[in-house]
Amino acid sequence: MPVIERIGHFHADMKHWRHDIHAHPEMAFKEHRTSDLIARTLEKFGVEVHRGLAGTGVVGTLRAGSSARAIGLRADMDALPIREKGDRAHASIHDGIMHACGHDGHTTMLLGAARYLAETRNFDGVVHFIFQPAEENECGGQKMVNDGLFDRFPVEAVYGMHNWPGIPVGSFGVCAGPIMAADDKFEIVISSRGAHAAMPHLGDDPIVAAASMIGAIQTIVSRTANPEEKVVVSITQIHGGNTWNIVPEEVVLRGTCRYFDPGLRKVLEDAIARVSTGVAAAHGVQTTFSYYKPIPPAVNAERPTAAATRAAAMVVGEANVRRNVVPSMGTEDFAFMLAARPGCYIWIGNGPIVDGVGLHSARYDFNDAILPLGASYWSKLVESVLAPREARAPYP
Repeated sequence: MPVIERIGHFHADMKHWRHDIHAHPEMAFKEHRTSDLIARTLEKFGVEVHRGLAGTGVVGTLRAGSSARAIGLRADMDALPIREKGDRAHASIHDGIMHACGHDGHTTMLLGAARYLAETRNFDGVVHFIFQPAEENECGGQKMVNDGLFDRFPVEAVYGMHNWPGIPVGSFGVCAGPIMAADDKFEIVISSRGAHAAMPHLGDDPIVAAASMIGAIQTIVSRTANPEEKVVVSITQIHGGNTWNIVPEEVVLRGTCRYFDPGLRKVLEDAIARVSTGVAAAHGVQTTFSYYKPIPPAVNAERPTAAATRAAAMVVGEANVRRNVVPSMGTEDFAFMLAARPGCYIWIGNGPIVDGVGLHSARYDFNDAILPLGASYWSKLVESVLAPREARAPYP
């Protein structure tokens, strides 16, 4: 695989950075040590550093040539509330927090690209290296955009990358259009009179109502959404009762809706509200329904996707770029940046899933072998999209 030779020479440095970040994970909006490390490292490379967006966010700016054209490259920094399992030397030192999604590797690959591009400056324009906090559930991408990310650092396109277990090392996966699903959340609070468990007829049972509601909600995908649409509605939490002999007065259901077509948001919200209200009436209980819309679908634009595909092929060869991967029903708050600017989100192969150890597993560890591949991809992307005019290939 034609990894850029210079990047291959400092592969050991990249592994050191990655292991350091992995050993010191930090939760959303608390990535203070991580952002300090990033800022110091970028400054050593001669990259202009800006801090403070979304609290712990860092943006490094690198200029070369005379063009004003600019693109953004984004990596995420935060960890997950998971207790790490395994005996690796660089395991998390913080009990109950670990890098179980590979953000330590994402940050490292972007730092590696920044080092190489700062040394060579073989491009004509501006690169903004965007290190985002709080990707996991806290919408740090939205916060950076709302804090003026693209007002302060204008770009013609923005690019993201995620490691992907199940895709072989030396391969990339990408597609134009939706690649990651929307993530809406909902809550149904079922209220009743409660009762003694031995005398349920003296009250109304919210647990029985909740059971009926869960079953009825499962019909929404099969009987409300178009069968040709990809939709998932999952109940993920049930809270109610605290002892054996009391029918509780309240049960809370929470769940998530995943889809690619933004038009389905209102359909799903209305359907869940209608079903929960109807089931509640049948059981003689009351409900309060709340629907939250935190993350839209991540949608790749055609031209940036073509540019990303071309750059990936420069690194691993045309045959190793999967151009029409099946979009994931997982979610990614890079969607907020893609909604604000055209761009592309690509998957880099992390190798096979062994014994079920994939993203968000307590035994997960980013594959150090792909660090130079990712950094080379970022570098080729910059050098091809921001090539000097006389050397520029037709923009896809």
